Amino acid sequence: MTTSTTTRTHTIDATGKRLGTVATEAAKVLLGKDQADFAKHLVSEVTVTITNAGKLDISEKKKKDEVYQTYSGYPGGLKSETLGHLGDRRGYAEALRRSISGMLPNNKLKKPMLKNLIITE
Repeated sequence: MTTSTTTRTHTIDATGKRLGTVATEAAKVLLGKDQADFAKHLVSEVTVTITNAGKLDISEKKKKDEVYQTYSGYPGGLKSETLGHLGDRRGYAEALRRSISGMLPNNKLKKPMLKNLIITE
């Protein structure tokens, strides 16, 4: 008996869309909630491709006020940067990846789900 798995591809064009709208759509597809055979303990067989991440519609107020924080684990190791600075330094694909990562559950399936995410500028 042979079993076959088919990997679906889902493409999202981010041109002119808001950051949160694209992130929620991608997180929903990565979780598998758009399929009838949804199971929360399985990683869905889907590859999500987001194109034109650099053309997201991000307001100037959001670029200035949205703060991303990382913590190294050491005393005084909390680092903060704004969305505008992160976009200049690493590109808006990284901001999109961090937003989608925050919408996924914090368990062992988070990293395998994020491996199915491809973002292009």
